Amino acid sequence: MSADDRFPDRREAGRLLGEALTKLELDNPVVLALPRGGVPVGYEVAKKLGVPLDVLLVRKIGAPGHEEYGIGALVDGASPQVVIDEKAARMVGADKAYIDQTVARELAELERRRAAYCTHPPMQLAGRVVVVVDDGIATGGTVRAALKGLGQAGAQRVVLAVPVAPADILRELKSLCDDVVCLAAPAPFYAVGAHYRDFGQTTDDEVIRLLGEQRQRAP
Repeated sequence: MSADDRFPDRREAGRLLGEALTKLELDNPVVLALPRGGVPVGYEVAKKLGVPLDVLLVRKIGAPGHEEYGIGALVDGASPQVVIDEKAARMVGADKAYIDQTVARELAELERRRAAYCTHPPMQLAGRVVVVVDDGIATGGTVRAALKGLGQAGAQRVVLAVPVAPADILRELKSLCDDVVCLAAPAPFYAVGAHYRDFGQTTDDEVIRLLGEQRQRAP
């Protein structure tokens, strides 16, 4: 893979992605970016479309005693959605009491992170057109949970928009949303960062600044 094949940085990838999304003629959408790396991309998308930008926080629900093994997720929103893999939960002995307790803990963490990012309360997504943005997809676990959660929240139309992702993962995710916009699906697929010339870490300060700027532009 040559340097010429790569996106210069997240902001430029977002500009290109925003241009591609204009062709869908979306009706007053809201852009939800997965932090932190998805926020610079989502900022440019929201700027191009002239619409609000918010973050979409997703917290993994881990198995009892093995929190790194995900059995579900909590997806942020005005009414946070719980997505559980029932088969996996039964296999690891995660009963309703355990799941309820874990959800309560992760909900508190979502609220803490929202406060840290200085964001307004989550938007009501029922009946809205939602564009979910990230800087790229590797395995698709977080995005998959996000799309399922938005479906449960009653979004009218869900569009997944990313600069780069593996073709096989995109095929899996298409069943969870209405549209997929991806600028590049290279094969073989390397780590997301391999497809950017500048893939420096996005900081909390940058997230806060970009969200604030976009709120002033499209309140």
